[in-house]
Amino acid sequence: MPGFGLSLGLGMAWLGAVVLLPLLALAVRAAGLGRDGWLRAIHDERVQQALKLSFGASFAAAVITSLAGVLIAWVLVRYRFPARRLLDALVDLPFALPTAVAGIALTAIYSPKGWVGQYAESLGWKIAYTPIGIVIALVFIGLPFAVRTVQPVLETLGREQEEAAASLGASRFTTWRRVVLPEVLPAALTGFSLPFARALGEYGSVIFIAGNLPYKTEIAPLLITIRLEEYDYNGAIAIAALLLVASFVCLLAINAIPSLFAHSKGGRRG
Repeated sequence: MPGFGLSLGLGMAWLGAVVLLPLLALAVRAAGLGRDGWLRAIHDERVQQALKLSFGASFAAAVITSLAGVLIAWVLVRYRFPARRLLDALVDLPFALPTAVAGIALTAIYSPKGWVGQYAESLGWKIAYTPIGIVIALVFIGLPFAVRTVQPVLETLGREQEEAAASLGASRFTTWRRVVLPEVLPAALTGFSLPFARALGEYGSVIFIAGNLPYKTEIAPLLITIRLEEYDYNGAIAIAALLLVASFVCLLAINAIPSLFAHSKGGRRG
């Protein structure tokens, strides 16, 4: 292909300078901590609580986001109704909205004096400044990933297979389970992994609604900033390296999911 070598070289140069070089620097610094440095940084109770909260809230948000993403994508693809295009555009709003603005807006809604928070408070439920508020913020920023991952699959699926299953006497539930779900499942799993990886490093939309109470609502990305302000660079690097590894594992899973399902389909056909 004409120009392939030059295009590949320029592309890899930009990728290396913008993405790979900073990550390599972090990996080298993390490897230089040694066993004692890692143990000292990770065994800190405050670090462990922050990591548990970040991973737990990210997992819960990713589960909710993936389920809601499939439902919203199904509605947008299979139904025609007024304001459908407006709803489709609103899905991408968290992409364009600054995370700090999202955090302030969510706090204003779910705080004890907010539109929703005041009624929840009267029922004895506290949303803002609790892990529940953190999960809500992570669902907000992760929903577009899930919807936009599943939506193209549903658009290419069509209705012919469903109509064929219905003509053979299959119920709606059986048609969904045997026809639609196997096609949507790889995209739904990707729609889980992407929000999970995104939520692990989310900062701006969470710190306002979290309350940032040590050992209670303090997330790992915030603790990295705190460690840097305390000049504890080794502690910050250790936490950052763990989040980097977790995100990298999610990306590997995202790339492996299509091939795994393709292999399983090929095995069944054989």
